[in-house]
Amino acid sequence: MMRRLVFALGLVLASPALAQDQSLADIRTELGQLSAQIQGLRSELVASGQSGLQAAGGASALERMNTMEAALARLTSKAEDLENRINRVVTDGTNRVGDLEFRLCELEPGCDISAIGNAAPLGGAAPSTAPVLGSDSAPQAGGGAMAMNEQADFDRAKEVLGQGDFRGAADLFAAYAETYPGGALSDEAMYLRADALRQGGEEAKAARAFLDAFSAAPNGPRAPDNLLNLGKSLGALGQQVEACATLAEVGVRFPQAPAMSEAGAAMRALGCP
Repeated sequence: MMRRLVFALGLVLASPALAQDQSLADIRTELGQLSAQIQGLRSELVASGQSGLQAAGGASALERMNTMEAALARLTSKAEDLENRINRVVTDGTNRVGDLEFRLCELEPGCDISAIGNAAPLGGAAPSTAPVLGSDSAPQAGGGAMAMNEQADFDRAKEVLGQGDFRGAADLFAAYAETYPGGALSDEAMYLRADALRQGGEEAKAARAFLDAFSAAPNGPRAPDNLLNLGKSLGALGQQVEACATLAEVGVRFPQAPAMSEAGAAMRALGCP
C-alpha cells in the first residue's frame, strides 16, 4: 500500500501536465483522497505494533508520511489560492465585458439596454438575451466534425462578403454561428461577422460583435484579433479611455501574437498614455 501511495503522490507532485484536463475542484478532491489514504496507512502502522512498523521501515516510514502530508497540505493551499485568483480574474473580466456592452449599446441607435441582461462569465456562452444574433453560441475553432452543409454555409457567407455586401454577409455569418454553435468555423464566423459590420460602416455594431466574439472564445485563435479590433472600434467611436485599456490588454494577454504590434501602433495613434 505504501508503494501505491507514494506512486500516486508522485504523479501529483512530479507531473502537473497530467492535471491540465482536470478542474481545480477535481485536483483538490484527489489531494483530499491522498491525505485520507496517508492517514489510514498511519493508523494501520500504529495498529500493527512495533513489528509492523519495523517491517514498513521503522521510524523512517512515519517520517516519510509526515513529509507527504506536509506536501499535500502545501499543494491543497496552492490549489485553493489559484482557484480564488481565477475566480477574481473571471469576475473582473466579466464585469468589464458587461460595462463595455452597456457603453456600446448606448452608442448604438435603437439598442435596448434592458434587453442586454447580465454578462455571462468570461469564457462561457454569451447570454441569450443579448440583442445580437448568434451571441448565444460559444465557438471554438478546431471543433469536431462538420455538420452537413456547415462548410457550404460558411463559404456562402464569405462569398457574399467578397462581393461587398457587408450587411448580407454579417447576417449570414450570424446565422451560421447560431445554426452551428461550437462548430469548427464558428470562431472565424463571429470574427468575420464583426469585420463585415465594420466594413459596412456600422462601427458600434461591429464593436459589440467583436466583444461578443472575444467573450465567447477568449483563448481562441481569433481572440487577439477580436480584442485588437474591439479597441480600434472603441477608438473610432470616441471612447478613448476604454479603447486604450482594451488595446493595452492585447499585449498583456497575447504577447506573442502579431496583433500586439498593431495594438501598439493603434495606441500611439490614439495618444494613449
